[in-house]
Amino acid sequence: MSSIKTIKSRRVWDSRGNPTVEVDIILDSGEMGRAIAPAGASRGMREAIDLRDGGDHLRGMDVSKALDNINRIIAPALIGQNVEDQEAVDNIILSLDDSKLKSTLGGNATVATSLAVLHAAAAAAKKPLWRHIADHYGCTPSIPLPEIQIFGGGAHASGRVDIQDFMIMVPGADSFDEVMEVTSAVYFAAGEIMESRGKLAGIADEGGWWPLFDSNEEALETLVQAIEKAGEKPGDRVVISLDIAASEFGTNDNYRLALDEHQMNSEELVDMLGGWIDKYPIASIEDPVGEDDTEAMQEFTRRFGDRVQIIGDDYLVTNADLVEQAVKDKACNSVLVKVNQAGTVSESIQTFRTAQKAGWGAVVSARSGETEDITISHLAIGLGSEQLKVGSFNRSDRMAKWNECLRIQDELGADTFVGGRPMQSTWWGKS
Repeated sequence: MSSIKTIKSRRVWDSRGNPTVEVDIILDSGEMGRAIAPAGASRGMREAIDLRDGGDHLRGMDVSKALDNINRIIAPALIGQNVEDQEAVDNIILSLDDSKLKSTLGGNATVATSLAVLHAAAAAAKKPLWRHIADHYGCTPSIPLPEIQIFGGGAHASGRVDIQDFMIMVPGADSFDEVMEVTSAVYFAAGEIMESRGKLAGIADEGGWWPLFDSNEEALETLVQAIEKAGEKPGDRVVISLDIAASEFGTNDNYRLALDEHQMNSEELVDMLGGWIDKYPIASIEDPVGEDDTEAMQEFTRRFGDRVQIIGDDYLVTNADLVEQAVKDKACNSVLVKVNQAGTVSESIQTFRTAQKAGWGAVVSARSGETEDITISHLAIGLGSEQLKVGSFNRSDRMAKWNECLRIQDELGADTFVGGRPMQSTWWGKS
């Protein structure tokens, strides 16, 4: 047994230049695990809350209260605990905060600590993190299919377009490396098209192009053109994935697309997205309606669930109970798994397993405020998740995670990549 000897916390900085929390777990054997808490801009109302100091200093974003909670409350409770028992350690962390959304300790404090424990356990076992995860949770590791942003919008690009993410996937690729090649071609083709038309404003939070489109649908049209410019046939090897993030521009039965100057109800929003599915090679849609609009989510799933992957993000906030309810409600058919949305590793994996048990998809995801931490690449591979959503093909906080997948693929072998399958046997092209 390897016991926790020391816990150190420090303030570091994320990809947006905001303070965040890093934790070191040092074991009695001398091994160490380290992890950093990410932060989201588009946040579900039921996800774990990052604890910030408030006030004028650092725009209220400092994390000294979260660090103090780690040093004063969490660390004393975890010293001497068996680092190999992730669930027991996470349960201790959960017992220290009786608030519903971890607002007392701070979700940033709990997730950095929980992830650091996972790293320390892998170090103690002298295994790569992905292998430790696979062994500990009884999973078959595999290299996931990336979901990669080309245009950033919504809260990630100051609302330049209302839709948050315009992404591509390359399910027809035979390896992760092939996905990277194709994505590179599409990404830079999109930038060239935008620049030639005066539509390029810069780079958004997650590394996607920051657009100056005149409508939301212009982004889809341009994305199809970029796929073609890259020498690909849209809907063949390359398909489109959207994160609508509808809660950012509407609530139950009341949505407003500011760019299009269009007000609509839930039925009209569902119809609009259905029209896009008919017109463009869209294989996956995330949060097509608001997090409080269950009837519309059920209707969207009823109409399109056999044609596209429907992911719940703000709608499910990496919560196993909400996934169970959504399965009963027949709302969504996949869940986005963000560890900091839940607050601990164990809660996140419980959500992943609940989705798998229901026959759903489970997409491991980064946040818009990221760091050099590459844990989620290992988590997706170790759990055998079929998809990984990290952001775009730009910014080192994103590329570090894609590059780690390439390194692990070298160890596991290209035949463990989940793509390269007959299109008719997968969710992105059911016959």
